[in-house]
Amino acid sequence: MIREFKIEDLERVMEIWLQSNIETHSFIDKKYWEDNYSMVKEILPSAEIYLYEENKNILGFVGLMENYIAGIFIDKNFRSQGVGRKLLDYCKSLKEELSLSVYEKNIKAYSFYNREGFLFLEKKVDENTNEKELVMYWRAD
Repeated sequence: MIREFKIEDLERVMEIWLQSNIETHSFIDKKYWEDNYSMVKEILPSAEIYLYEENKNILGFVGLMENYIAGIFIDKNFRSQGVGRKLLDYCKSLKEELSLSVYEKNIKAYSFYNREGFLFLEKKVDENTNEKELVMYWRAD
């Protein structure tokens, strides 16, 4: 089931956010994610967040800022099981077009978005991490 974020979900969502970022971005120092934890925890409740939940257990979530996907984060035990795709399909049902940035070294994520119909637009450098990012775009047919 997909539902909107509620403030009581914050601790679990942040647990997934930190775990997911550290594990899927091994090329970025773990300290970067730990140092940004408090700031993200503070601003996250004001974002547009949708959760994927089964049996009252949050398995993942997506963050949107208008038409920009800030990220899809899935609990490590449920990755590659269709949760991310369901969250992405939900976003596509809400928006006519979507964009996102994915780290070039995160090949799995790039492949996922490419497979789901996102097209490469440009390459840029994330000033915070000094890592190359690929900007991708999707538009409804």
